Amino acid sequence: MAKTTATFFEELMAAVQGCLALVTGKRDAPSFFDFSQRGLIGSLIAVILGIALAGFGPVLVGVPLPSGAATQSIIVNAVLFVAQAGTAFIALRQMGRQDGFLPYLVASNWVTLVSAVLLLLSTLLGPLGLIILVAVVIVAIATFINIGRLIVTLTPLQIGILFVSQAVGVFVALAIVAVIIGPPATGV
Repeated sequence: MAKTTATFFEELMAAVQGCLALVTGKRDAPSFFDFSQRGLIGSLIAVILGIALAGFGPVLVGVPLPSGAATQSIIVNAVLFVAQAGTAFIALRQMGRQDGFLPYLVASNWVTLVSAVLLLLSTLLGPLGLIILVAVVIVAIATFINIGRLIVTLTPLQIGILFVSQAVGVFVALAIVAVIIGPPATGV
């Protein structure tokens, strides 16, 4: 029997379940993600939505932003996405684990969208949003480790190498972006 093609919404719901499984370290986490080419495209749409939400989400919920801040956020987040994906590709290639790049990217992309939604919620809560920010950092670390462990099946040392390579890549990308576009805009 032919497998029915999931809609984007169905893929989104499954991926959210996968993200929750990653946070809790459940071994069935990979079963919630589509690692096919179609699934990659769906996860790239999720990243685009997450980046757009990070840039324009505050404005949509009534938080005033300085002129150009949303565009600057989108540029920075897009550059960070490319840096993260690029360093993951290089690190996994150096480890001889190119087979893990697509699954890593798909799962990470969905985590990006879920994180963007949580960060927008933190904006709505004002000072209480700090609790959500702390939770997002903890969740980000847990999902990173569990993507490496459960999705890509890396050893602890390989997860550490991947983490360090991405941290360096992201810091270099941030430095380059800061030089090119300057500091964030201030004022409304």
